[in-house]
Amino acid sequence: MHTVSGGKVFVLNRHGEPLMPTTPRQARLLLRDGQATIARHEPFTIQLVHGSSGYKQPITLGVDAGYQTIGYSAVTAQEELIGGAVQLLRGQSERLRDRRMYRRHRRSRKRYRPSRFDNRRRGAGWLAPSIQHRLDAHTKLIDRLRAVLPISQVIIEVANFDIQKIKDPDISGAGYQDGEQQGYGNVREYVLHRDGHQCQNPACPRTTAILAVHHLGYWRRDRSDRPANLITLCIHCHAQRPVDTPENHQPDGFLHGWQPRLRSFRPETFMTTVRWRLTEESGAQPTYGYLTKQARRELGLAKSHHHDAFVIAGGAHQRRAAPTDMEEIRHHNRSRQRFYDAVYIDTRTGQRAYGRELHRGRTTRNQNLNGENLRRHRGQKVRPGRVSIRRPTYSLRPGDVVWFEGVKRIVKGVHAYGRRVYLRPRESGGQPRSVAISQVEPLRRRRGLVATTRKLERGIESRHR
Repeated sequence: MHTVSGGKVFVLNRHGEPLMPTTPRQARLLLRDGQATIARHEPFTIQLVHGSSGYKQPITLGVDAGYQTIGYSAVTAQEELIGGAVQLLRGQSERLRDRRMYRRHRRSRKRYRPSRFDNRRRGAGWLAPSIQHRLDAHTKLIDRLRAVLPISQVIIEVANFDIQKIKDPDISGAGYQDGEQQGYGNVREYVLHRDGHQCQNPACPRTTAILAVHHLGYWRRDRSDRPANLITLCIHCHAQRPVDTPENHQPDGFLHGWQPRLRSFRPETFMTTVRWRLTEESGAQPTYGYLTKQARRELGLAKSHHHDAFVIAGGAHQRRAAPTDMEEIRHHNRSRQRFYDAVYIDTRTGQRAYGRELHRGRTTRNQNLNGENLRRHRGQKVRPGRVSIRRPTYSLRPGDVVWFEGVKRIVKGVHAYGRRVYLRPRESGGQPRSVAISQVEPLRRRRGLVATTRKLERGIESRHR
């Protein structure tokens, strides 16, 4: 017997067109009598086998667009049908950086075709991959809801205020396609301007000193020149001596693991860059945050993406639905190559250290900054460096749902050459459990926009319930 519980169940007619949702009890009866079949699980949707009257009500979808979190709410005149928040995928820039690193490594060792550098063209309306990904996530969410609900109107909050218009009141047209660094020919000058040409170390006693731009992710091998990874420091705080040494980069130095809060306009820049494209592609009506904030305060609602989306959709005193929070999960991990650094014994401390930590001192080729040669401190090699190529593709992937001992569990990863699988802990702070892959039964793949893991694992559900 099929399990249907909580919230609304969405309904499609026999031609796949969305109808008004029904109650879980009615959906259970239709499935039992063979008058409907399951069309999808997230969100739970059934499809009628026979014809129906096709009665529909006007539904307004409100979307609280955001850089990392999207709020959504579908509202009729009487009730809210569905609403919640969507957590977008993180780490897109880091994955692009890793891909670029591996690609350059391979091509530098095996150039099997002529070098070509003028055969790339950016089409009209090109956006950076991280920005394009977030734009596609908004469009995907709207299309997903339109596929299960007869939505008649979409309203999107594009921004609280126009950050680029504050900088330039005369901006218009193509000027909105310019990003956060527009007008700065050099990333270093942009970072210095962002930080006010002052050392960002709170304990720095100096007011005038030669400034340097430091990579925040240096301690974790992140040398990318994106502004979020750069910060202004004086040469004394950067090296603690006038000579450039990696002393403060060591595990006992204050730069190791330092993550200060940077002044950034990335969320606002994202919205000002793509807001008109988002409204045009989805056929939506734009609105602004100050209107949402005023209406939400009049209703006495707390600040949240779900409540903001409810107000954007024109919600006032309708019956509210329980939040249906979602998260974005990667479809595939297409990285076939993985580099593992060599491990040595540091003769100074007797502890293990990676080869990247005991470097030769020359880390920047286009600048005359020679630090101390730390290779002489490399002692016994504990583990050699190697490059691993992942060849097989396993049936289970991170995020999939499986049955294990009568309970729904989420896959964290596969190891032991596909013979064992890691299951996510059910309690926060717990340790993943490794079990044989033969002990679990695949239930459902989870890709794209799916219900949060917390909601999926809530309670113990029997397979035959």
